[in-house]
Amino acid sequence: MKRFIQGECRTQSVLLPESLDDYVNETNPVRVVDVFVDELDLSKLGFEGIRPAATGRPAYHPAVLLKLYIYGYLNRVQSSRRLEKEAQRNVEVMWLTGRLMPDFKTIADFRKDNGKAIRGVCRQFVVLCQQLGLFSEALVAIDGSKFKAVNNRDRNFTSAKLQRRMEEIEASINRYLTDLDTADRQEPVIAKAKTERLQDKIAALKKQMQELKEIEVQLNETPDRQISLTDPDARSMKTRGTGIVGYNVQTAVDAKHHLIVAHEVTNVGLDHEHLSSMAQQARVAMGTDEITAIADRGYFKGEEILACHEAGITVIVPKTTTSGAKFDGRFDRADFIYDAQKNEYRCPAGQHLIWRFASLQDGLVQHRYWSSHCQQCAIKEKCTPSKQRRVARWEHEDVLESMQTRLDLKPDSMRIRRQTVEHPFGTIKLWMGSAHFLTTTLKKVSAEMSLHVLAYNLKRVIKILGTGTLMEAMRV
Repeated sequence: MKRFIQGECRTQSVLLPESLDDYVNETNPVRVVDVFVDELDLSKLGFEGIRPAATGRPAYHPAVLLKLYIYGYLNRVQSSRRLEKEAQRNVEVMWLTGRLMPDFKTIADFRKDNGKAIRGVCRQFVVLCQQLGLFSEALVAIDGSKFKAVNNRDRNFTSAKLQRRMEEIEASINRYLTDLDTADRQEPVIAKAKTERLQDKIAALKKQMQELKEIEVQLNETPDRQISLTDPDARSMKTRGTGIVGYNVQTAVDAKHHLIVAHEVTNVGLDHEHLSSMAQQARVAMGTDEITAIADRGYFKGEEILACHEAGITVIVPKTTTSGAKFDGRFDRADFIYDAQKNEYRCPAGQHLIWRFASLQDGLVQHRYWSSHCQQCAIKEKCTPSKQRRVARWEHEDVLESMQTRLDLKPDSMRIRRQTVEHPFGTIKLWMGSAHFLTTTLKKVSAEMSLHVLAYNLKRVIKILGTGTLMEAMRV
């Protein structure tokens, strides 16, 4: 081993042992975690076990376990069993916890029992970011992404999936019964072995059928006609691939520094119900009266956009195109120009579609317009196969038209949205790995997601300000 850097002998005694603090330099992120948790009022946030019991075995202080979890999520170590090992071998963790080594059950129970308080810690860090002036632009991008739950797709049932599975089992049973008839005509030794094997398969399938019938009874009692056996709150959701059983995580991300200012875990697969709630959460978190929220066309819903307008929130969402006429090569709704003063539309042929009546459709007031000259129109075949081309207008259509004007004046809005909100999702999913969520039920998954968001934001702010500046701000 000549001419190489030599390590120390493992059996050599050290006269003056080095302190743990010597192994953790002044810019190590673990020092930020330590200062952040020490400055929190854990009792006000609602953590259990702040006051130790008068009897029994002494417990770990919640601050120790919270530091351990934040460190773990910062370093892509989310499992309680892996955190237990890190506490026994990782010098940084030893420094952070004072060489305490809780077992995995204690670590897991802390996350399970303090979900609401953990979500409060995540919000508290966003408040710190707001106090540091990191949200000066008051522009956020809103998006949702599907995260895989513990529940496997084979243990999630809808009415259609259940019926399809029952039909498959019924077909398999009939096929095996046919094979039994064939086996009876073979030699006795072969027939006996084959018959026993087929009868075992039929018995197993009948047992599965009985279990599915029991599941069907439970399924009919659920409001959304869907049931998950492993994680009762997980739901089957469409994705660009094959679909997953999981949760829909909504986020509002600051456009300047890409910090997640608000997040929410839901088991509703569609995004269009969450625009106003996420925008209002973001406004509160950023501590501003005026805010602009950008979202993709999956959030386009008139009622949600109106709610944002009434709350004083500016939104930019592309309109969803669902016109069958445009698909068939006919004039689209956009080809009809509305005149607000006359309260009428002008068609591509120059005719006027006047107001006829108003009706209530799906809880919304819709005004109907059409012209009496459609039968004599020379370009009618390019417009409609019906007697008249009728146009419906929502009573608050002007709010949607104003939003479309904002989008036309800011054509780069969707590019800003994409480069702002999709990066945090990609980063967090990379940290989570293929397993994604490790806990079950919406309450526990929400706490787990809050730890991911806190770790992401913490790492971003360390990158922006540096550890020294951030720790000074936390101590103020």
